[in-house]
Amino acid sequence: MRYIVTGGAGFIGSNLADTLAQHHDVVIIDNLATGRRENIEHLLDHPRVTFVEGSITDLDLLMDTFPGADGIFHQAAIASVPRSVKDPIETNTVNAAGTVNVLWAAKECGVPAVVAASTSAIYGDDPAFPKRETMAPTPLSPYAVSKLVGEYYGKVFADLYGIRTAFLRYFNVFGPRQDPNSEYAAVIPKFITRLLGGKPPIIYGDGEQTRDFIFVADVVQANIRAMESDARGVFNIAGGRRISLNQLVAILSEITGTRCEPIYEAPRVGDIRDSLADITRARDAFGYDPQYPVEEGLRQAVAWFRERA
Repeated sequence: MRYIVTGGAGFIGSNLADTLAQHHDVVIIDNLATGRRENIEHLLDHPRVTFVEGSITDLDLLMDTFPGADGIFHQAAIASVPRSVKDPIETNTVNAAGTVNVLWAAKECGVPAVVAASTSAIYGDDPAFPKRETMAPTPLSPYAVSKLVGEYYGKVFADLYGIRTAFLRYFNVFGPRQDPNSEYAAVIPKFITRLLGGKPPIIYGDGEQTRDFIFVADVVQANIRAMESDARGVFNIAGGRRISLNQLVAILSEITGTRCEPIYEAPRVGDIRDSLADITRARDAFGYDPQYPVEEGLRQAVAWFRERA
C-alpha cells in the first residue's frame, strides 16, 4: 500500500511511520513546526519512505502529494490546550481548516479512506464516566472545538462524497519521542525529564485530577487496524483505566529512583478535571486491544529519555 502520514515527524506520526514503513510505502508530510527532523532522520534514506516538507494548510501541496495513495493517516495538528487558549486563530487554521484541506484533497485525488487523530478533550468536564462516543460534546478550549469541527467535517465528507473516515479520540498518549521542552508539552515527558534531572515535577492543581493514559505503540496499532478495517465514525483510543497525577508521580519516582515532592501551582485554564474512556466501540469495530499497561509504557518512556539525558 501507499500511505500518507500528515504530521509524520511528530511524536505519534513518526512512531506510526516507523511501523508502516516495515510493509508499505510511506509519504511523510510535516512542516517541522512542532514535528522534529530527528524523529524521522533514520527514515530519510529508507527505500519506502518519502519526506515532503510542508503544511496541511497548503492545499496545492496536498493535491500534488495525495494522488495514488491508498489511505491518509491525518496526524498533523496543533495539539495543545494552552496554546489554543493563547492563539485560537492559529489553532483553528491548522486543526479545522487544515483538516478540511486534507479531506478535500483526499476526495479530489480519489483516496478512499482517511483515519484522523481527534481528542478526548471534546468531552470536556462532563461528569459521566466512562466517556462514550454517544455523549454530547462539551468542549472547554479552542483546541477541543477545532478537533470537534474536524470530526463533523469528516462525517459530512463521508456522507456527501463517499470517503471512509474514522476519527480516533486519543486520550493521554505518551511514549518515546514526546517533546518535553515545549512550553506546552504534555505532563509525562515533563515529569520524566525533571525527575531524571533531580528536579521536582510541577503539577497544575491538586494532583488528584485523573487521566486515562495510553502508550504510543497502542495508538499506532489503533490507527493501522482502523485503516485496514471498514470502520467509520468516531472511536475512543485509550487504556480504559485512569490514574491521578499524584499516582503518576509516585510510579515515575519509583521507576527513576528519584524522590522529589511535586510543586503544586494553580490549575490551567481549559484543562479538564478527570478522564476515563470506554473503548468498547473501537474493540468491536476493528479489534483494538491495548497491550501496554501504564507501568510498562512508563518504563519504556523513562528508558528512552534516560538514553538522551
